[in-house]
Amino acid sequence: MANFNELSGIKQWGLVIGVAVLLSAALYFTLFKTQRDSNEAAEKALANKLQENAQLEPYRSKLQDMDRQVANLKQQLEIEKRIVPDEKDVDGFIKMLDAEAMRAGIEVRRYTAKPVNSKEYYTEVPFELEVDGSYYSLLTFFDQVSKLERIVTVSGLQLATPKKSDQAQAKHHYQYAANESVVATCTATTFFSHDTVPAATPTGKGRS
Repeated sequence: MANFNELSGIKQWGLVIGVAVLLSAALYFTLFKTQRDSNEAAEKALANKLQENAQLEPYRSKLQDMDRQVANLKQQLEIEKRIVPDEKDVDGFIKMLDAEAMRAGIEVRRYTAKPVNSKEYYTEVPFELEVDGSYYSLLTFFDQVSKLERIVTVSGLQLATPKKSDQAQAKHHYQYAANESVVATCTATTFFSHDTVPAATPTGKGRS
């Protein structure tokens, strides 16, 4: 075989070009073609993902609406829990009535727990109250109780003068102030949801 240097210039160039063509063809069918196929696959996957995103785009606003609805429902649930708690919270109920009595200027002498009454979705927790004060202070107290955020109903109201407190079924006689003209007993009922366990009888001074 003739040496490369012994070939004529035209043959040398022809041989160099031929080798370059062979190398280019080998690179094309190996490295370059593999890379191009990979790029085409990536472009196809990107196009499919963009198409999927375009199909989901109309639901973006719906998702925002759903998030707002969920937030509103959570807010409503918190309000309902304050109106009808999901637990008895007897101490909180008594403290709430005590606070309203203090604001109205009356005395709550006694809380007596009565049997609870279970319903399908809630339970009634009644307490018999014995209160005294001036007539208008009692009216103010009952008006304030009717406006509480937590639902409280008052029933079985009986009134009498301090001298005839037994007519209001008062359990005890107390040292009444000069401005206290009315003694009353009534049943104050609060409610809690989904609980049928009887309410515990509150303990402490002035409660039986």
